[in-house]
Amino acid sequence: MSRALVLNATYEPLCVVPSRRALMLVLAEKAETMETTGRILRSERDEFAEPSVVRLGRFVRVPYPRRRALNRRAVFLRDDHTCQYCGGPAESIDHVVPRSRGGEHCWENVVAACTRCNSSKRDRFLHETNMRLPQAPRTPLFMARFVLADRRVPDAWSRYLVRAQDGVARSA
Repeated sequence: MSRALVLNATYEPLCVVPSRRALMLVLAEKAETMETTGRILRSERDEFAEPSVVRLGRFVRVPYPRRRALNRRAVFLRDDHTCQYCGGPAESIDHVVPRSRGGEHCWENVVAACTRCNSSKRDRFLHETNMRLPQAPRTPLFMARFVLADRRVPDAWSRYLVRAQDGVARSA
Protein backbone atom coordinates (compact mmCIF):
# COMPACT_ATOMS: atom_id res chain seq x y z
CA MET A 1 0.00 0.00 0.00
CA SER A 2 1.28 3.48 -0.86
CA ARG A 3 1.91 6.13 1.73
CA ALA A 4 1.33 9.87 1.76
CA LEU A 5 3.08 12.64 3.64
CA VAL A 6 0.69 14.88 5.60
CA LEU A 7 1.76 18.50 6.00
CA ASN A 8 0.36 21.01 8.44
CA ALA A 9 -1.15 24.20 7.01
CA THR A 10 2.31 25.76 7.51
CA TYR A 11 3.93 23.03 5.35
CA GLU A 12 5.41 21.39 8.43
CA PRO A 13 5.56 17.57 8.06
CA LEU A 14 3.20 15.96 10.58
CA CYS A 15 2.99 12.27 9.76
CA VAL A 16 2.78 9.58 7.13
CA VAL A 17 -0.55 7.89 6.40
CA PRO A 18 -1.79 5.35 3.87
CA SER A 19 -2.62 7.05 0.57
CA ARG A 20 -6.26 6.00 0.92
CA ARG A 21 -6.49 7.91 4.20
CA ALA A 22 -4.90 10.93 2.51
CA LEU A 23 -7.49 10.73 -0.26
CA MET A 24 -10.27 10.66 2.34
CA LEU A 25 -8.87 13.86 3.86
CA VAL A 26 -8.92 15.48 0.42
CA LEU A 27 -12.46 14.28 -0.35
CA ALA A 28 -13.68 15.59 3.03
CA GLU A 29 -12.10 18.94 2.10
CA LYS A 30 -9.84 18.82 5.14
CA ALA A 31 -6.71 18.76 2.98
CA GLU A 32 -5.50 19.61 -0.50
CA THR A 33 -3.34 17.44 -2.73
CA MET A 34 0.13 18.87 -3.23
CA GLU A 35 1.72 15.94 -5.12
CA THR A 36 0.39 12.73 -6.65
CA THR A 37 1.98 9.37 -7.34
CA GLY A 38 0.68 9.17 -10.91
CA ARG A 39 -1.48 6.16 -10.06
CA ILE A 40 -5.27 6.15 -10.01
CA LEU A 41 -7.53 5.00 -7.17
CA ARG A 42 -10.92 3.82 -8.39
CA SER A 43 -14.31 3.54 -6.77
CA GLU A 44 -17.46 2.15 -8.35
CA ARG A 45 -18.20 5.44 -10.12
CA ASP A 46 -15.13 7.68 -9.86
CA GLU A 47 -11.40 7.80 -10.38
CA PHE A 48 -9.02 9.83 -8.23
CA ALA A 49 -5.33 10.61 -8.49
CA GLU A 50 -3.48 8.87 -5.65
CA PRO A 51 -2.05 11.56 -3.35
CA SER A 52 1.60 11.45 -2.33
CA VAL A 53 1.67 14.72 -0.35
CA VAL A 54 -1.35 16.48 1.17
CA ARG A 55 -1.54 19.74 3.13
CA LEU A 56 -4.15 20.28 5.81
CA GLY A 57 -6.45 23.27 5.34
CA ARG A 58 -6.30 24.24 9.02
CA PHE A 59 -3.32 24.48 11.32
CA VAL A 60 -3.05 21.55 13.73
CA ARG A 61 -1.33 22.43 16.96
CA VAL A 62 0.87 19.62 18.21
CA PRO A 63 0.27 19.70 21.98
CA TYR A 64 3.69 18.44 23.00
CA PRO A 65 7.19 18.69 21.56
CA ARG A 66 7.91 15.57 19.57
CA ARG A 67 11.22 14.21 20.78
CA ARG A 68 12.79 11.18 19.23
CA ALA A 69 13.69 8.39 21.61
CA LEU A 70 17.42 7.93 21.91
CA ASN A 71 18.52 4.63 20.43
CA ARG A 72 21.41 3.24 18.42
CA ARG A 73 19.71 3.54 15.03
CA ALA A 74 18.74 7.16 15.63
CA VAL A 75 22.29 8.10 16.72
CA PHE A 76 23.70 6.48 13.56
CA LEU A 77 21.23 8.45 11.45
CA ARG A 78 22.04 11.73 13.19
CA ASP A 79 25.79 11.15 12.77
CA ASP A 80 25.46 9.74 9.23
CA HIS A 81 26.98 6.36 10.25
CA THR A 82 30.33 8.13 10.69
CA CYS A 83 32.69 7.89 13.66
CA GLN A 84 32.69 11.31 15.30
CA TYR A 85 36.30 10.91 16.42
CA CYS A 86 38.14 9.73 13.28
CA GLY A 87 35.58 10.03 10.45
CA GLY A 88 35.56 6.31 9.61
CA PRO A 89 32.53 4.03 9.47
CA ALA A 90 30.79 3.77 12.85
CA GLU A 91 29.86 0.43 14.40
CA SER A 92 29.00 1.43 17.95
CA ILE A 93 27.90 4.33 20.10
CA ASP A 94 30.01 6.08 22.71
CA HIS A 95 29.13 8.23 25.70
CA VAL A 96 31.31 11.35 25.54
CA VAL A 97 31.20 11.60 29.33
CA PRO A 98 31.29 7.93 30.36
CA ARG A 99 28.27 6.69 32.28
CA SER A 100 30.62 5.11 34.82
CA ARG A 101 31.84 8.64 35.58
CA GLY A 102 28.47 10.36 35.85
CA GLY A 103 27.55 10.86 32.19
CA GLU A 104 23.92 10.69 31.17
CA HIS A 105 22.34 8.68 28.39
CA CYS A 106 21.06 11.68 26.42
CA TRP A 107 21.41 13.10 22.90
CA GLU A 108 24.03 15.62 24.01
CA ASN A 109 26.29 12.89 25.43
CA VAL A 110 26.09 10.11 22.82
CA VAL A 111 27.95 9.88 19.49
CA ALA A 112 28.54 7.25 16.83
CA ALA A 113 32.03 5.74 16.99
CA CYS A 114 34.09 3.06 15.31
CA THR A 115 35.17 0.10 17.42
CA ARG A 116 38.81 1.23 17.44
CA CYS A 117 38.05 4.73 18.76
CA ASN A 118 35.49 3.46 21.26
CA SER A 119 37.99 0.92 22.62
CA SER A 120 40.85 3.41 22.87
CA LYS A 121 38.70 6.02 24.64
CA ARG A 122 37.43 3.46 27.17
CA ASP A 123 35.88 5.15 30.20
CA ARG A 124 37.95 8.34 30.06
CA PHE A 125 36.94 11.97 29.55
CA LEU A 126 37.88 13.53 26.21
CA HIS A 127 40.46 15.84 27.81
CA GLU A 128 42.24 12.71 29.13
CA THR A 129 42.72 11.42 25.57
CA ASN A 130 44.06 12.87 22.33
CA MET A 131 40.59 12.56 20.74
CA ARG A 132 38.46 15.54 19.76
CA LEU A 133 34.89 15.96 18.53
CA PRO A 134 34.45 18.14 15.43
CA GLN A 135 31.24 19.47 16.96
CA ALA A 136 29.29 18.93 20.14
CA PRO A 137 26.53 16.32 19.86
CA ARG A 138 23.01 17.74 20.02
CA THR A 139 19.40 16.72 19.89
CA PRO A 140 18.28 16.49 16.25
CA LEU A 141 15.95 19.32 15.26
CA PHE A 142 14.01 17.54 12.55
CA MET A 143 12.29 14.30 13.46
CA ALA A 144 10.61 13.28 10.19
CA ARG A 145 13.97 12.05 8.94
CA PHE A 146 13.99 9.50 11.76
CA VAL A 147 10.32 8.58 11.36
CA LEU A 148 10.99 7.79 7.71
CA ALA A 149 14.49 6.41 8.05
CA ASP A 150 13.62 2.73 7.73
CA ARG A 151 11.82 3.29 4.45
CA ARG A 152 12.62 4.88 1.12
CA VAL A 153 11.56 8.52 0.98
CA PRO A 154 9.71 9.24 -2.29
CA ASP A 155 11.18 12.00 -4.45
CA ALA A 156 7.93 13.98 -4.24
CA TRP A 157 8.45 14.37 -0.48
CA SER A 158 12.01 15.64 -0.68
CA ARG A 159 11.32 19.32 -1.18
CA TYR A 160 8.87 19.41 1.75
CA LEU A 161 11.32 17.65 4.06
CA VAL A 162 14.21 19.90 2.99
CA ARG A 163 12.05 22.96 3.61
CA ALA A 164 11.44 21.79 7.18
CA GLN A 165 15.13 21.01 7.77
CA ASP A 166 16.15 24.46 6.55
CA GLY A 167 13.94 26.02 9.18
CA VAL A 168 11.17 27.40 6.95
CA ALA A 169 8.71 25.27 8.87
CA ARG A 170 9.51 24.61 12.51
CA SER A 171 9.33 21.05 13.66
CA ALA A 172 9.90 19.11 16.87
